Amino acid sequence: MPSRHLVDPDLVPLIEMLPSISFASAPLADVRAMMAATAPPRPPPAPDIEVYEANAPGRDGAPDVRLIVTAPKATRAGRPGILHVHGGGYVLGSADMTGETDAAYARELDAVVVSVDYRLAPETPHPGPVEDCYAGLAWLHGEAMRQGVDPSRIAVTGESAGGGLAAALVLLARERGEIPIAFQHLVFPMLDDRTCVHPDPSPYLGQFVWNPDANRFGWAALLGHEPGLSDVSPFAAPARATDLAGLPPTFMICGALDLFLEEDLDYARRLIRAGVPTELHVYPGAPHGFMFVPDAELTQTYVRDSMAAWARALTAPR
Repeated sequence: MPSRHLVDPDLVPLIEMLPSISFASAPLADVRAMMAATAPPRPPPAPDIEVYEANAPGRDGAPDVRLIVTAPKATRAGRPGILHVHGGGYVLGSADMTGETDAAYARELDAVVVSVDYRLAPETPHPGPVEDCYAGLAWLHGEAMRQGVDPSRIAVTGESAGGGLAAALVLLARERGEIPIAFQHLVFPMLDDRTCVHPDPSPYLGQFVWNPDANRFGWAALLGHEPGLSDVSPFAAPARATDLAGLPPTFMICGALDLFLEEDLDYARRLIRAGVPTELHVYPGAPHGFMFVPDAELTQTYVRDSMAAWARALTAPR
């Protein structure tokens, strides 16, 4: 593969352990079952952290949305609230995937973290997934006082497709004007269906973990049609938004070998051009999902960068 020599040495075990996802060679149900069987269990909470489930009413008659809440046990008002959206290419995964990260956020940021178990495509195409995320956001905002959350310090985060849904949710919240979002934290977000039909794709991106074929499958499942058509909603593919003004401060990262690199770079550029405070990090030698190698130096650098950004964004106003 042309980019094999560019992979950071610490991350070589990742690409050897996680072959690129192929929906052509296995039915979606089998891929989901394999992912569920190999996913690490949600870790038991630390003594000072509680974890429980809640249900958010679905919007406009949609089914209730399962939420997993991770919060410090100590009672205190004015905490930040974080809505966490899991990844999985819009077709895989569950809220149970985010347990370790949720616990770290709750402990280190003294935050109430709500992970959203949104419905997956293709069974539920757009707008179902982003509406489920909005239902989770509305629950967090509505329960803020009971949860000890400052409603002016609610942030959203997500990885991969979860990052795409988080970005779409921020656009949708701006459109509806009902719930303020203070910060968006986007980890190699899946933002643009047009990457699937780019006339000159990079020969170095997307060779590991999440590849162009998987990307086309995920986007087609979410949209209900082939990606790249002209009438795609920005609440499905946030890169389609023509106006990014007024969005909250943004932290975004991507690996230099990730299929989403160029769409993420362009989105960050457009945020900056729209006057949105934006912090962008690109990690050399990093493929999609690189933080699955927790001991890698790049992963540790990402964690430091991320937690520093969270701390700045969620510091209580004086």
